[in-house]
Amino acid sequence: MNRLLFISMFPVACMLLSCSGDKGGYTADEEPKTKSKPNRIVYWNCNREFNDMNDTHLKAAQSVGIKPLASREEITGASKKLYMIGGPLRFGEPYVVDKLTHSSPFLVKEAVDLLHDIGNAFQDSLRNKHLPPYSVLVSSVLRTDEDVKKLTKRNINASQRSVHCYGTTVDISYKRFVKHDDEGKDANQAHLKAVLAEVLRDLKKQGRCYVKHEVKQACFHITVRK
Repeated sequence: MNRLLFISMFPVACMLLSCSGDKGGYTADEEPKTKSKPNRIVYWNCNREFNDMNDTHLKAAQSVGIKPLASREEITGASKKLYMIGGPLRFGEPYVVDKLTHSSPFLVKEAVDLLHDIGNAFQDSLRNKHLPPYSVLVSSVLRTDEDVKKLTKRNINASQRSVHCYGTTVDISYKRFVKHDDEGKDANQAHLKAVLAEVLRDLKKQGRCYVKHEVKQACFHITVRK
């Protein structure tokens, strides 16, 4: 029977393979002198690769997204059409939306398209690397001013104008992923993070998005550019 499975943190030995090295890309075996072979997992320094700051995200969000909303009651009358993401849980989807407490599952079309591309590329990469099938988990989406005020009481990072207010931005967890079924061995969490980081790095290089590696929130903070 299909079920939701969240991958927990691995011990220190495992985390030594995660995105925390001082060098560019390297494999678990050794630093390659030439380009990595196909199907091999490449690890990146996520703090260095994904360091787009809030002002950069905000400029893109204001260009592509909606005008910030005071409350959730205003979602249907947003300045630009918003699309609902998620819905009933179906395993095998490109992404799964977590239970949201301080945001609503709505995005502008450009962000929806980006999210689908992230999820599909992640699953394609898992297949190419002979890893079991998982979906990425979206942990935060659209916030209204009301949501930000409530969140500020718990998270000091939400005290400034949140980029999430424009319908252009999602947080994708790098600690939790959704396994498609109970068959086979669970994937190493560090491997899954590395694959997701590789996907985001490619899309970032293509000019599709800005990305910030959030350590405290354990997520990739992603804003669509176009």
